[in-house]
Amino acid sequence: MSTSDISRSEAPAAAALPTISRPLVTMLAIACGVIVANIYYAQPLVALIGPAINLSPEASSLVVTLTQIGYGVGLVLLVPLGDLLENRRLVTATLCATVLALVAAAFAPTASVFLAASFLIGLTSVAVQMLVPLAAHMAPEAKRGEVVGTVMSGLLLGILLARPVSSLIADSFGWRAVFGLSALAMVGFAVLLGRRLPERRPARHSGYGALLASLGRLLVRTPVLQRRTAYQTALFASFSLYWTGVPLLLASPPFNLTQRGIALFALSGAAGALVAPIAGRIADRGWTRPATGVALAMGALSFLVARVGEGSIALLVIAGLLLDMGVQTNMVLGQRAIYSLGAETRSRMNGVYMAVFFTGGAAGSALAGYAFARGGWEPVTWIGAAFPLAGLLFYATEFRKGRA
Repeated sequence: MSTSDISRSEAPAAAALPTISRPLVTMLAIACGVIVANIYYAQPLVALIGPAINLSPEASSLVVTLTQIGYGVGLVLLVPLGDLLENRRLVTATLCATVLALVAAAFAPTASVFLAASFLIGLTSVAVQMLVPLAAHMAPEAKRGEVVGTVMSGLLLGILLARPVSSLIADSFGWRAVFGLSALAMVGFAVLLGRRLPERRPARHSGYGALLASLGRLLVRTPVLQRRTAYQTALFASFSLYWTGVPLLLASPPFNLTQRGIALFALSGAAGALVAPIAGRIADRGWTRPATGVALAMGALSFLVARVGEGSIALLVIAGLLLDMGVQTNMVLGQRAIYSLGAETRSRMNGVYMAVFFTGGAAGSALAGYAFARGGWEPVTWIGAAFPLAGLLFYATEFRKGRA
């Protein structure tokens, strides 16, 4: 690794691991965005992929569902390995597996091969959640929130840009090119990260079974983890519901947008990622509690704007931006809080945190299609507002007499 990428920490407790530099933070942010995008590339392409691999329309949703299931399994089974195995080697090995899964998807001749590849794409794309704790390990305490926020801004950009990017690539070169190009990108990042990341060997020596058995105990016995997970689950459910439901609205009258038009609309939400480094600096200054309330309130307000703006592209864009900023702010606040609980459990806590709120996101996506089919945009907005409002009610209990 180049000496321009890192500098030695002056703090004795961090002397064993180099302190992260700005260029390395930027590289990790980009890597996170490109890796996490793998989970979302297929979502707008289902109508193209299904006929090509002889997948029936009734089973076409499995393309998305299996990728999400794979990611959830990876969060529980693979991400905690960051507390057990050398981190750099773990990341590069996982990315190599992602390459194989993407190549299999690109050349899949049948539905069964493609669906298996979809599951493996989700499973191995959890490499992104191995990188975020590693960045936190390298960050000095006073700057940890800012570093995590910057890296997470790349992750959110990847989530928001994946769908429009895959739509545009497929429109020009076909859907198989999306997976082929992503495989090439994963090869590049596996090589780059293998060369530029420092080694990190966890102090733990317990086995894999004990590691997994500790996940439930961490959630049950760690009030901070419980709260941060609950807040982010509420917001991420509303986030997934909005970005699943709004394309259905935009494809309907009076908008009647094409796939390309919907892709361009989705690009507008990418600006929400810019708030992440700011959220990190807020957390570093000790303002996590008030900022959490603001983030949850922004989530609820966004659906009020979305309800009023049912016929307005401009108001729908504003609603998406408000929601994205609230979700990203709360995610960074939550990670900053749980990463401060101890380096020895950081990867496992991150895995639990992500796995639970990702489940909330899957529930939000499922509810969006059902609600829109039953009643149009209005029930989508009411359900979307209900999630962060429930989070706010739970947040209010932080101010009970006697609580810290």
